[in-house]
Amino acid sequence: MSDTIPITPEGYERIREELKRLKTIERPSVIQEIAEARALGDLSENAEYHSAREKQGFIESRISDLDSKLARLNVIVPPQKGIPEAVVFGSYVRLRDVTDGQHAADQRYRIVGDLEADVKNNSISLSSPIARSLINKHVGDVVSVILPRGEKEYEIIAISYE
Repeated sequence: MSDTIPITPEGYERIREELKRLKTIERPSVIQEIAEARALGDLSENAEYHSAREKQGFIESRISDLDSKLARLNVIVPPQKGIPEAVVFGSYVRLRDVTDGQHAADQRYRIVGDLEADVKNNSISLSSPIARSLINKHVGDVVSVILPRGEKEYEIIAISYE
């Protein structure tokens, strides 16, 4: 079997809820759509039928994918108490870009698994260059990160678990 996939408890719940919605709401709904389209007659030129079948294929594929991933998930619960010693999976990290010596705005990220990474929501993957450089580092440490745009240096301003 393949490797386990690290995930936060919140990410696990989101996947579980999506799977539940697909199985209990989306799947029965598309089956009903197919039955109604079939009742319209000639299936060869029935756009509603073909659309519903395509939707069903997508739903079944997504269910299969999520079932497979759920079997491999490793829920990692970050520490909840105390002052964080170092950056770990599930940590929230506030960084300051110190590359050019100018005072740039602080950036705040949460380190999560690949399945729940979402840069728009400041959740970065454990396998990303930034996260890899931060793991096991402490407040005050400066880390160098090689990014597609070039090398950057960040100072760790704060770590929390929330």
